Amino acid sequence: MELDGARVLVAGATGVLGGALTAELAARGARPALAGRDPERLARAARRYPGAPVLLFDAYDPASCARAVAEAAAGLGGLDAVVTAFGAVAFGPAAEAGDEVAEHLMAVNALAPAAFFRAALPLLAPGSVLAALTGVVAQAPQAGMADFSASKAALAAWLGAVRREARTAGVRVLDVRPGHLDTGFADRAVAGTPPPLPAGGDPLRTVAAVAEAMAADAELVRTAPDGAPVVERRAR
Repeated sequence: MELDGARVLVAGATGVLGGALTAELAARGARPALAGRDPERLARAARRYPGAPVLLFDAYDPASCARAVAEAAAGLGGLDAVVTAFGAVAFGPAAEAGDEVAEHLMAVNALAPAAFFRAALPLLAPGSVLAALTGVVAQAPQAGMADFSASKAALAAWLGAVRREARTAGVRVLDVRPGHLDTGFADRAVAGTPPPLPAGGDPLRTVAAVAEAMAADAELVRTAPDGAPVVERRAR
């Protein structure tokens, strides 16, 4: 897709990665709509993008996710891409996590992104893009992160099925699976304490790769063993 002039809804635009991605897309000429759950953080983010639609959603309320899509399309005069860049993480043995934590992770990491995309699909023309950040745990589940890994793997599986459905309509589905990034995400866990982690990768390199993948109609962004983001035309 052509990013210059593209109308892009970024859900999670107030976060570290979502904010960086919004800035990257805007620098390439995209017209963003900003969605988040905190009104004050949204207001601060919106100052960088005069005229951009600003939309509130609650990941526990799928109807609010669908409403944000509709309002973004109305505010921008249509949508060319929807990106979900939000999530929650928890740490600890699976036996100690608790059902409430597992439910929270599945709602935020899998069901809410799906609600955004489900609402967007009927609105998108050929050449449009759906993009989600799943993470390396979607394909390599980690001990001490069972429910987090499961929630991201669930989203990746959903994206894989929708990709096959959407290809006939010319809509691309991009799965972004970075390794550990230096965003502070692990320090904001909803439960548990993060284990010792390697140095995080540069989120700016990742968002640049995401923008390149969107422009190239690619289907996967992953992290190479040396930490460099890799764009692949077809998802594995």
